[in-house]
Amino acid sequence: METEIKRISTKDIITYLAEKFPECFSVKGPVKPLKIGIFQDLAEKLSDDETVSKTRLRQALRHYTSSWRYLKAIKVGVFRVDVDGKDVAEIDEEQANYASKTLKESQEKFGNNSPANKKSSEKGDKQANKAADSKSAGDVKRDNAKFKSVKSAKPSKRKPVKKDLPPLKPVESATIEVGSKVKVQLGNSPMNAIITEIAGKDISVQLDSGMTIKTQLQNIYS
Repeated sequence: METEIKRISTKDIITYLAEKFPECFSVKGPVKPLKIGIFQDLAEKLSDDETVSKTRLRQALRHYTSSWRYLKAIKVGVFRVDVDGKDVAEIDEEQANYASKTLKESQEKFGNNSPANKKSSEKGDKQANKAADSKSAGDVKRDNAKFKSVKSAKPSKRKPVKKDLPPLKPVESATIEVGSKVKVQLGNSPMNAIITEIAGKDISVQLDSGMTIKTQLQNIYS
């Protein structure tokens, strides 16, 4: 009997998921937001499929839900779907805002390095230099005087408004289980999440945006 070759690349796995679950995944065109916790459903559906490991499946899902095409589909009022393409939960404003923020940060990080943006930046620099060279000595003096005037003005002192957030309560290891709704500390802000897998000290959670991350108990709160 011929041994089936394991799918290793993320691209191959996503293509395979789109073929096996066409109402849920897509390679091109419109994207449907995925149900939170869909990893567990897929793992069960593919439990007898030796060509896709859980580790590779999780990596492929993380790649799929982090793509610009997917993040653009996370909008208020749009429904998340299960593996059969059935609507299961409506996206709220918090989820949509998080996806929009993630998309913006990703585009700023990776988009600024594209050849088109570099060319545009170089063109803008040339135009700025040309405009600066065309200024007369009188224009430069007036600009300097205006700058000194603005610099000497005392800025108004405003105390930052502090928002009192409810304290986070650490969860106990005995109480966590797959499917539990929790908060995960990422940077300065806690994010809503659902536990999707527990493997020793490593705990996998899925954020409201659909993105899956791996963390540990000390970063999880109720």
